[in-house]
Amino acid sequence: QVQVVESGGGLVQAGGSLRLSCAASGSIFSINVMGWYRQAPGKERELVARIFSGGSRDYEDSVKGRFTISRDNAKNMVYLQMNSLKPEDTAVYYCNADACISRYKCRNYWGQGTQVTVSP
Repeated sequence: QVQVVESGGGLVQAGGSLRLSCAASGSIFSINVMGWYRQAPGKERELVARIFSGGSRDYEDSVKGRFTISRDNAKNMVYLQMNSLKPEDTAVYYCNADACISRYKCRNYWGQGTQVTVSP
């Protein structure tokens, strides 16, 4: 099995910064994509950013230029540096790992989520 654990959420004023970390552990054979999703109250969960094992990245339009996703493949960790935060970034942020426990057994794994609150 694979466990995914996030850390780094909290309360910050608008314009401030936070850095989220996510560690994947367990019987990991490989990880293709690692990403960050968020879910605000009353809204659906949405992709914020993701990074592939080769280093390519995707960002949701509203965070481009403000958020940066990075990854340490050796440690199975992914990070989200969030700058110039806005109140509309307030949400529970979830880490996701598309991980394989063997060559042919792959699935998505989710963390428990970490709250990010941005005050006006």
